[in-house]
Amino acid sequence: MLEPKRSKYRKRQKGRMRGMSKGATKLDFGEYGLRALETGWVTARQIEAARIAVTRHMKRQGKLWFRVFPDKPITKKPAETRMGKGKGAFDHWVAVVKPGRIICELEGVSEQIARECLELASHKLPVKTKFTIREV
Repeated sequence: MLEPKRSKYRKRQKGRMRGMSKGATKLDFGEYGLRALETGWVTARQIEAARIAVTRHMKRQGKLWFRVFPDKPITKKPAETRMGKGKGAFDHWVAVVKPGRIICELEGVSEQIARECLELASHKLPVKTKFTIREV
C-alpha cells in the first residue's frame, strides 16, 4: 500500500477542495490516461485496487504510471464516542484529486485494451473519470 516514508505532522486539517487541478493536467508519460472530472479523496487502497485491475487486464504488457500519491493523513474517532476529547487517531492515507488531474497513464498497448483497462480502473475509484489520448 502507498504511504509517505515520513511526514512532518501526524494529523492534518481537512482543507477545501475547490477549483481545478494545479498540475498533472497533461499526459506526460503514457499515450492514454484517466482524467478526473470531479473532486474527491482517493484512498491508498483504491489506488492499489485500480493498479491491480489494470495490470491483470493488460497481462503485464504495457507500462503503467499512477500520477496521484496518498500523502494526506485522515483521522477517525471510535464508534459511539461522545463529542470533544480532541481529534481522532490516524486511520488511513488519501490523495486529494481535483477536476482535470491525470490519475494514471498507460502505454505499450492498443487503444482498445487501454480503454478496457482504464474503465476497470475507473470502477475502483470514487471520482468520475474520462479516458484521454495524448494530442500530438
